[in-house]
Order: sequence, then C-alpha cells, then structure tokens
Amino acid sequence: MPAPLVFAHRGSSADLPEHTLAAYLRALDEGADGLECDVRLTRDGHLVCVHDRRLDRTSNGRGRVSARTLAELEELDFGSWHPGCPPGDDPDTPPDGAHTRLLTLERLLDAVTAAGRPVRLLIETKHPSRYGSTVERRLVEMLRRYGLDAPGPGDPVQVTVMSFSPLAVRRVQELAPALPTVLLLEVLPRWLRLGRLPFGVRIAGPGINLVRARPQLVPALRAAGHRIYVWTVNEPADLDLVLESGVDGVITDRPALVLQRLGR
Repeated sequence: MPAPLVFAHRGSSADLPEHTLAAYLRALDEGADGLECDVRLTRDGHLVCVHDRRLDRTSNGRGRVSARTLAELEELDFGSWHPGCPPGDDPDTPPDGAHTRLLTLERLLDAVTAAGRPVRLLIETKHPSRYGSTVERRLVEMLRRYGLDAPGPGDPVQVTVMSFSPLAVRRVQELAPALPTVLLLEVLPRWLRLGRLPFGVRIAGPGINLVRARPQLVPALRAAGHRIYVWTVNEPADLDLVLESGVDGVITDRPALVLQRLGR
C-alpha cells in the first residue's frame, strides 16, 4: 500500500502562526506533499485564509471576519500571539509580515504556483456563512483565473475543495465538475450507510476522534471505493492508527514529524 500524502494543516502551524505565509513556506521546505487552508469572505468580497468566524483567537482584532473589509483586516496582527512567531529586531519593531500579515487566498495561490514543485492544495470553505453560496462561487472564479479549476494529471498544482457542508460540496461539483471534493466528517451522520458518501463525493475527511471512536469507518469507506484524508493527526499514537488503517492522506499541524515517521 502506498504511503499517504502529507498535508500541512494551516501550514506548519505547530511551529509558526497558522494561516500565515511563513507557516506555508515552512511546510513546503519541510517536504509536505500539500497544504490545507480555510477560506472566508470579507465584507467586500475577498477570500481570506482564516479558520475562526471571529478574529479574537488568532489576531489582535475583535468581531467577525465577515464584518470587516480586506483593508481593515490588513491592519491587524495575525501572528504575534503564537509562541513560534519571531520577535522584531527591537521592541518597537514588529515581526516581519510573512509571520503576522493576513493571508489572502490570492497570495497563497501565488506562493503555491511559484513553488517550483508539485503541490496539492486542500481548500476548506467555512459554513455557516452570511454569504452562503457566494463563498463557493468566488472560490471557483478565483481558481478559474489561475487555471486551477480543472486539474489535469500532469499539472504541478492540484486543488481539492473540502467542506463539512454537503450542500457546499455539491455546489462546488456543479460549478467546477472537474474539481475533486472532500466531505469532512466530525460525527457519523445517520445517512452514511455502508461508507457511501452523498452527491458522488469520492473522498471522505473524517476527524481523528471519529476514526478512533468508529474503527469500522475507514474499512467501510475504503470498501465503498472512497479515498480517505484524516484530520488533524499530530500525536504518534494517532499517526500509527491511521497508517495501519491505510488512509490516503494525513492532515497535520506537524508535517515534519509525520514525514520523519514515514522515512521521508
């Protein structure tokens, strides 16, 4: 069985501030096969890489991401809270922007396409959102501008779109039928029978807690012909579990640790 793909969850986010350019560049340097990011829409319609609905945890701002314009978000510090964020040269100098600046999806795509090597990019659309289906429409429009909406087998950058929302996944399939999609799973839905996913989704994304609690899930999904990407795998025991299960992708905050365990 081939070794699984290793995806850096919000970049190398155990070592550097999540969703910053520095965290993603570190993951590429470490040899990760791919990167994972979350996207939300700003008030003025820009896609930005932020996980939480609110700004409080990962920035020095307050309130909802969706209520701010891009210009307002650009004024915030998204990295100094993290213990891995390097200090400035003196107390009056902030760390460099790669560690603290809000990352737009556009800047991340620029970095990925300039990487000079194959990169797989997992993009999660966050729901519920006040902008509803506009999130997926804007995402597909941007991917189309980069020529990434219909990945071919030889293309260096391969994008896959993920969501916990089955309707969001369905929208992506309608807007860009060639884009692979992942249905993320935190709990086992009642409608999931014999490992079959809805709307023709071919990749399942169960959380590690669900994999632990339902040991029959991965075999059932595999028997139904699905690929399996598990999140967020950070501990050695969890890594052993998913490797023994034969998953296709490991999403982790610690890509260097997983790569070392795989002998890469």
